[in-house]
Amino acid sequence: AELMESGGGSVQAGGSLRLSCAGSALDFDTGCMGWFRQAPGMEREGVARINGVGRIDYADSVKGRFTISRDNAKNTLFLQMNSLKPEDAAMYYCAADAFPCRSSVLSFPWSGQGTQVIVSS
Repeated sequence: AELMESGGGSVQAGGSLRLSCAGSALDFDTGCMGWFRQAPGMEREGVARINGVGRIDYADSVKGRFTISRDNAKNTLFLQMNSLKPEDAAMYYCAADAFPCRSSVLSFPWSGQGTQVIVSS
C-alpha cells in the first residue's frame, strides 16, 4: 500500500488543521486506517484509528478535539484537528493495515512519509 499525507502546517494554539491521507493499492473498505505522531525526541504516539466498520478509537490526549474519518470511495483518510495545543506539534503519519487489523496503529505495517504540524503558543 502507498499512503501520502497532506494538510500539515503552522497554526496558533486554539486553531484547526485538517490532515488528509490518500491511499492506493489497499483494500480501503475492509482495512484499518489510523494516525500516529512523533515529536522530536519523543516516542511515537498513536492518535486515532478507524476500522472497516467505522469503529473509532482515540488517544486520551486528543479525545474531544480530533476527529478521524474516511471516504472509502475516494480512498482517503482524514484527521480534523481542533483546539490545537503546542503539545500537539509533531510529524503526523497515516498508517494502514489489512483485515484482520492489529490492535495498535503503531503496529500497522504501512505508513506514509508524514506531514508536519507546528502549533505556536
